[in-house]
Amino acid sequence: MSKFRLAHLGLVMAAIGFNAAVPMVGLSSIAHAQSVRAEVGKPLQEAQKLAASGRNKEALAKLKEADAVGGKSELEKFQLEYTRGSIAAAAGENDTAARAFESVLASGKLNANQQSKITEALASIYLRARDYPKAITYIQKVLKDNPGNSQMREQLIQTYYLSGKLNEAARELNSGAKSEANLQMLANIQLKQNDKAGYVNTLEKLAANYPKASYWADLLNRVVGKPGFSGSLNLDVLRLKLALKQITKPAEFMEMGQLALQAGNPAEALKIVDEGYKKGALGTGADAGRHQRLKDLAVKTLAEQQTKAGAQEANFRKEKDADGLANLGFAMVSDGKPDGLKLIDEAIKLGTARKPEEMKLHYGIAQYNAGKKANALSTLKSVKGTAGEPELARYWTMYINNPV
Repeated sequence: MSKFRLAHLGLVMAAIGFNAAVPMVGLSSIAHAQSVRAEVGKPLQEAQKLAASGRNKEALAKLKEADAVGGKSELEKFQLEYTRGSIAAAAGENDTAARAFESVLASGKLNANQQSKITEALASIYLRARDYPKAITYIQKVLKDNPGNSQMREQLIQTYYLSGKLNEAARELNSGAKSEANLQMLANIQLKQNDKAGYVNTLEKLAANYPKASYWADLLNRVVGKPGFSGSLNLDVLRLKLALKQITKPAEFMEMGQLALQAGNPAEALKIVDEGYKKGALGTGADAGRHQRLKDLAVKTLAEQQTKAGAQEANFRKEKDADGLANLGFAMVSDGKPDGLKLIDEAIKLGTARKPEEMKLHYGIAQYNAGKKANALSTLKSVKGTAGEPELARYWTMYINNPV
């Protein structure tokens, strides 16, 4: 009986997975010089040609001629199922493709690399068919042999998520989520599971690595709403919002300017008001008069402070008033006088601050404003506390390392 030598079966299954097609290994690397009978090989070759021209349904029908041939060898069965699986996958015939490739996988005729490719194909086929348990099974088989397969790792996470296995998806994401999409998925899972601490942790990673306004806004809203958050830190939140360009409304500029004045920092208040004017948020509309009065007050208070600064400094030092000394030092830095940092440092060393961790937070911010980035990061890293100080210190660190 005549023999028939098969052409190379380097077929490509279109759009099996989430992101891309899965290329199949050619049979020429398997069969080598082996051949099949013409009555089997001819319909196989004709099916390949039909598939190459996009006529997959006709190609699958043509394979029935090979199915009808009796007494097929194991090689003939293998090549038939391999061809059927590739064409069926391209045609979207998931059940047919899965049965064929499972047969190929069980044949024992594949090397390790080919087994991996077929296993990946099966995982993708079952995923496309929404048979998530089987998809997970085959993805795990791939990862067992090749744990560094990042594409399969991504598919495992997505499959866990789609199948409702949120704990498993979160476990995988927590072990190495780095991309923005993966972090977003993890955050979504944590919200669904009411894991507030986990969600904030993931949100911090998003804000640190992908500093978008939405991440920062959510993060700062949550720290302000945290039980035990100190209202005395509201100005520090607004300071960070201003740095993040999230202060845009007239009321926000007015509130921040007023808080800066109350904190004894007229130079900062004036800068805030000037920024509001520059952005067109202040100086217009029915409240333009209020805006101007705040600006005039900031100018007047700054002039008075500059006149009395020396006497205030001496008095604070005499009274061992750490808070007064630190506030004056911060105000001096805001007024362009970096020597104010020495006053804050002295105040911290006095050890009489009412809120020592808050004072360290302000020291770190002042150091950054004075251009001492390395010192600022070191100080902010040391901030502790329970009223929101460590969170704000961490967020300032995130901003300093990756400003918007």
